[in-house]
Amino acid sequence: MARISWMDALKDKAKNLVSERVQESQHAQGKLTAQERIDLLLDKGSFTEIGAFATLQSHEYDLQKKKEERDGVITGFGRIDGRQVFVYSQDFTFMGASMGEMHTRKIAHVIELAMKTGSPVIGLLDSGGARIQEGIDGLDGGGEIFKKNTLASGMVPQISAVMGPCAGIAVYSPALTDFIIMTQATATMLITGPNVVKSVTGETISMRDLGGAEVHNRVSGVAHFLTVDDKHAVELIRNLISYLPLNNLEDPPIVSTNDPYNRLNSSLEEIVPDKSTVVYNVKAVLQEVLDRGSILEVHEHWAANVVVGFGRLNGHAIGFVANQPMVLAGSIDIDASDKIARFVNFCDAFNIPIINFVDVSGFLPGSNQEHGGIIRHGAKVLFAYSQATVPKISLVMRKAYGGAYIALVSKDMGFDKVVAWPFAEIAVMGAEGAVSIVNRKQLKDAEQGSRIKQKLIDEYTERFLNPYVAAAKNKVDIIIEPKETRKTLINLLEMLLPKRGDMDAKIPMKYKKHGSMPV
Repeated sequence: MARISWMDALKDKAKNLVSERVQESQHAQGKLTAQERIDLLLDKGSFTEIGAFATLQSHEYDLQKKKEERDGVITGFGRIDGRQVFVYSQDFTFMGASMGEMHTRKIAHVIELAMKTGSPVIGLLDSGGARIQEGIDGLDGGGEIFKKNTLASGMVPQISAVMGPCAGIAVYSPALTDFIIMTQATATMLITGPNVVKSVTGETISMRDLGGAEVHNRVSGVAHFLTVDDKHAVELIRNLISYLPLNNLEDPPIVSTNDPYNRLNSSLEEIVPDKSTVVYNVKAVLQEVLDRGSILEVHEHWAANVVVGFGRLNGHAIGFVANQPMVLAGSIDIDASDKIARFVNFCDAFNIPIINFVDVSGFLPGSNQEHGGIIRHGAKVLFAYSQATVPKISLVMRKAYGGAYIALVSKDMGFDKVVAWPFAEIAVMGAEGAVSIVNRKQLKDAEQGSRIKQKLIDEYTERFLNPYVAAAKNKVDIIIEPKETRKTLINLLEMLLPKRGDMDAKIPMKYKKHGSMPV
């Protein structure tokens, strides 16, 4: 009985400490406590804590006088919509949730349990970084986290929500996970703070301008989602989990929908202009075709010339990649290449079919792109699609030219089915550019060239720039009216869902460990 009383006293002590800190810090900063975040995230009453009595072991710098149960992080498991997940939630009110030995080992243990049980792992981060007073012990524990993150990659979904500071060694774990969510007003991610930057480089910059949520969502692309506050972040996590399987051996969950599978998309002809140079918002196409209200965009604020994310077709989760004509004419640049490649890799790892909505003139030209390594970054797109074995469907809406056609459409790249609208243009390049190169001798004389150039453009368009030419060579499987898009994609998707990876295996892979993705 005495031991039970002692245990209860420890639990009460922890609860009281959290209650006091709520008033003093977290709520005052617009943040929830570590426990409140877990309570909001998980189904009511489903959380079981692990490691509640763990405390720091170091005797350096009088740390034993500061030690408390949990050591600044709450770890355990529970359920989201009845499905098991593992979670850790850092408590900034204890030593800034600094990452000492026990703190880091607890997190690593949760990730290991997630792998063993085939369950997603969710980190709720709010940490100032390494616990300096513990020296190398905390650093080694961080190394264990990074190793476990890497081993779990592609095995179980990993989601990180940064809800406060995330500095030093703390930033690398979320960077190794699949998705990073940042709260707008309170989250920062920094390798080094403004003071160190100024001392080393002389640059003066604020914490938010250096590593705030806006910066990492819009400029660096480190973060995938931008949320208003902790509550919004938790709601987004629950929504994101609804699209994902629990692990790489499962299929994504199927949800019921009231959206008819054979609903016609009559408004698409109004949304998408026939002329290939007139812009439109591809998000309107996605909203019209996919199940109503099912879109969850990823990396919404970064590399906006391509739109990627999750949606549903007849209740089936899919990943979509869509060119956005409103930004850089939908061309693929360095950032868009990275955005596409990473998303495709994730979908393939977790058995999520991929559908491309294509309207692309090519990879973005220019010295900045060439010098920045567009060849290397573009190769990531080719690598990701080529190795992906999930169902892959490509819809050519208006144009698909050159290398971008190969990357996003070509059946020789492994796309299972290619669909095109009647006015789709599939070729090496557009008619005007092609004529200028192929017929340059004829057009050399300015007077004669002006008379015949349009005729040559019309002839090239008729000869090459229509989907029937590609269909005759079996490069396009189906040509449809835009209004039939939803029904056609659902039929193809459901036909391909039983597909297995070994269908693509033309070369024995017995002795191959893995490929080397260009980075």
